[in-house]
Amino acid sequence: MRSLTLTATRTFEWTTLPEAAAPGVGEALVGIRAIGICGTDFSGYLGKMPFIEFPRILGHELGVEVLAVGDGVSHLQVGDRCSVEPYLNCGTCHACLRGSTNCCETLQVLGVHCDGGMRERMVLPAHKLHACNALDFEQLALVETLAIGCHAVNRAQISPSDDVLIIGAGPIGLTVLEFARAAEAAITVLELNPARRLFVEQNYPGVQVVAALPDEAAFQIVFDATGHAGSMAGTLRYARFTGRIVYVGITKEPVILDDPLFHRRELTLFASRNAVAADFPRILGMMQSGQIDTRPWISHRCEFGELPTQMDAWLLPDSRVIKAVVRLEAG
Repeated sequence: MRSLTLTATRTFEWTTLPEAAAPGVGEALVGIRAIGICGTDFSGYLGKMPFIEFPRILGHELGVEVLAVGDGVSHLQVGDRCSVEPYLNCGTCHACLRGSTNCCETLQVLGVHCDGGMRERMVLPAHKLHACNALDFEQLALVETLAIGCHAVNRAQISPSDDVLIIGAGPIGLTVLEFARAAEAAITVLELNPARRLFVEQNYPGVQVVAALPDEAAFQIVFDATGHAGSMAGTLRYARFTGRIVYVGITKEPVILDDPLFHRRELTLFASRNAVAADFPRILGMMQSGQIDTRPWISHRCEFGELPTQMDAWLLPDSRVIKAVVRLEAG
């Protein structure tokens, strides 16, 4: 079985894996049909993702087809199209017992801590598969991305009276934007890239998009989706007194906070990590109803065999990638 392994910075190698085993109790064998490429994959490719070690098979945003199910699996049928919840949690640690499975103390995220979906087939726990035959595989591959924004907005507890600032309009910032809109908040997006500003202006009417903010700008809730330490530190000056800040992006660098400002405004700072199982069916329902339409996001596509030559091209600023998706044919 063909797979693609990241063996070093900017280095993919084709590898041959043993054929995936028959699914055991509570498992399903799936064929990988679509893979979303996200900031984590790009950071891992560049050697900048703190949780990815070489060698690693990337791929955690997956649209898959069920090929076989093991004993005890009743919610899936062969041929079902599914989104994958790629967070493999233990179920017994303190966080899991509190329902925060996204923060499992021994969490393994497919394609990050353990090998992921850049392969033809794999066996997964069946309860991590969310079936929706009304959506295509590309749409299903973007559900996990949306779940990141869904969880971040849940963390912030937005109300319609809140004014919201989202810093960064890459794919993760867009997912935050989707759910902040669903919460009926007034939204401003701060984005330096003119192509991304134009994308938001064209696809999100009613959202204010700016390249800079005045020093006196203040918002009740601030999301940082950049993963840039300087930007994350700067969120404090944009949060009004009693405001809430959510770090959605992640960085290897220390984030230096202005503590007097933090205390004077009595700010609340949240980290947001991954998502929880309940986010997936909610997102699938919103996509089916048309409340969320990710089709304009997919700016670039390639076939699986083309991916090693595409990654560097997609990293170029002139590529104007919003979201790239890799397609795999059934075989």
